[in-house]
Amino acid sequence: MICLALRALFWPQDSNLHDLATNGNGSNFLWLPQDDYSGKTFFDGFHFFTDSDPTNGLVEYVNQTYAFQNGLAYVNDDDRTVGDNTTWLPEGQNRSSVRISSIAQYNTGLFILDLNRAPWGCGMLACTERPPCSSHCSRWTVGGGQWPYEGVHDNEHNQVTWHTGPGCFLTPESNYTGSLVYGGNGSPNLDCDGNLPSNPGCGIIEWSKASYGPFFDAQGGGVFAMKWDETGIAVYSFYRSAIPKDITSGSPDPANWGVPVASLAPDACDPLTFFVNHSIIFDITFCGDWAGNSYATSGCPGSCTTRLMDPSNFVNASWSINSLKVYKKESITGKVSSAVGLQAPLRWVSSLGILVLYVAW
Repeated sequence: MICLALRALFWPQDSNLHDLATNGNGSNFLWLPQDDYSGKTFFDGFHFFTDSDPTNGLVEYVNQTYAFQNGLAYVNDDDRTVGDNTTWLPEGQNRSSVRISSIAQYNTGLFILDLNRAPWGCGMLACTERPPCSSHCSRWTVGGGQWPYEGVHDNEHNQVTWHTGPGCFLTPESNYTGSLVYGGNGSPNLDCDGNLPSNPGCGIIEWSKASYGPFFDAQGGGVFAMKWDETGIAVYSFYRSAIPKDITSGSPDPANWGVPVASLAPDACDPLTFFVNHSIIFDITFCGDWAGNSYATSGCPGSCTTRLMDPSNFVNASWSINSLKVYKKESITGKVSSAVGLQAPLRWVSSLGILVLYVAW
């Protein structure tokens, strides 16, 4: 059984010092708390997706009632996740899975995801998504899709991907540390239009071998952050040992984080036009458009459909999420001395609990 574990943390209850940030026009703003997904109320903020898989995976998503009644989703108070790893399937049969999407929709924000562990393995597509639709989207139009964490098989490098309607482009000269994703024609995928043949979107691959897969899990996971505002979209990642203090203190300031691993510049892709009404999704699916079509050249054994039969092949197919925090950008009006920080009693407090979401085998 595959599990998605969501572990709540106690956050500091003392006030945090928030330094003002400055927009390009000289106005001041702060990133202030908007939503906190953690603790025993975690599932209250999510919808259980039960439509067909938009990526055509060999998966059957179950509803919330089934998930809880059959032990596929529950809350406990320790750090262990266990599940059935004995159920075999006939070749070609879909595996049950749980895909959840946030009830809240977002139109900009600062999203900080602290992962202890993330899924990986042959035949698997694991991703966090922010698409604009809650059911199958037959074509990409206005709304776009953002995948700040995505990978297949035994990949060791996280891939950041965007899918939009026509007119959004990734610029090679933008400031980021990752590498462009290249298509089969030997050219980089700079056109983010998801309606193009094979729907590649535009993507950037992180340089670190510890950003996805076994090395990511082995070093205790880390933090992925995405800043989305009128200045563009920027994705950051941090090793467990190098998470910025402003993140752990609950006072995030992307201006202090250095160069992002991936970014979309506003002059080539308007972040307020091409991306609207996004939900947050956690998903594990099998085979399908990416993991299935790339299986033969992945170095994985056998075929994707035969791989899916044996549940022991998915021992690493689990999410363990320490926290997901969403911050909103708030403008500061009036005169505020740049030498004086703003004292804000921002408290992220959650009850102790381990949220376990099993993706059934």
